[in-house]
Amino acid sequence: MIANLNEDLTDWPRAIAHRLRGMVVAAAIVVLGSLAGLSYGATSTTFDTPRESTPTAEEIATVVSARFHIGLPDALDIGHAVLNAAGRYTLSPLLLLAVIAVESSFDRFAVSVVGAKGLMQVLPSQHRDRVLRTSDLTDAGTNIRIGSEILHNYITASDGNLENALYRYSGGAKGYARRVVDRMSMMKGEFGL
Repeated sequence: MIANLNEDLTDWPRAIAHRLRGMVVAAAIVVLGSLAGLSYGATSTTFDTPRESTPTAEEIATVVSARFHIGLPDALDIGHAVLNAAGRYTLSPLLLLAVIAVESSFDRFAVSVVGAKGLMQVLPSQHRDRVLRTSDLTDAGTNIRIGSEILHNYITASDGNLENALYRYSGGAKGYARRVVDRMSMMKGEFGL
């Protein structure tokens, strides 16, 4: 009991710093995204999103299964992976779902002409440090975790500018940020948010 308490106490500065960093990134995304016209909703942030504005894994699975013709068990795996990564990297689940929709249309076996793989189209040649420890980028949990970490790092490096982060995530594709934001708006409607 005391050992666990000591472990918890030694981790609290790191936990608080991580949580504060997430709050700053989330606030910057909302503010700067709104100014750039790329807000995915001033009523929802990427940090501590109210329960009623975050779909459940089952709701995600239902929408993904019906809209993208994915089997319900695979869609449920995607739903859980998205919610886990969203919590871990303080990102909106709708943002992650929109990126996946634009990148791969929820095809976990998708491979681009430049070799990007899986749901979030992770490019192994550009992210060797993250991909080195994994053997399967077609696994929803692995791919979404790695893609979310990359996106989170780009948002942080862009001082919260979502448009710049998405531009970098896409490898410089024109109109990519607008497509992601449009997809987020569509998904908000599909989830009734």
